[in-house]
Amino acid sequence: MDIQALTRFFMWCTIINAGLLVFSAVMFMSAQDFVYSMHSKWFNIPRETFNVAIYSFLGFFKIIFILFNLVPYLALLIIG
Repeated sequence: MDIQALTRFFMWCTIINAGLLVFSAVMFMSAQDFVYSMHSKWFNIPRETFNVAIYSFLGFFKIIFILFNLVPYLALLIIG
């Protein structure tokens, strides 16, 4: 595998995961009541705990996205 193929791989990983992150954030912000009602049917969870879990998930996903997708892609662009 050459550096150009690896760069393209990380580019697409970054694009797809950024799209998922933006989609998740928009869904959770714009349809909070719908998402909470859907999840509260499955799990007996108070609204405050649900909000903490959602924002923790988004924060963790953002950190993982930056660490494992964006940083390797930028590093490959620099050395390429």
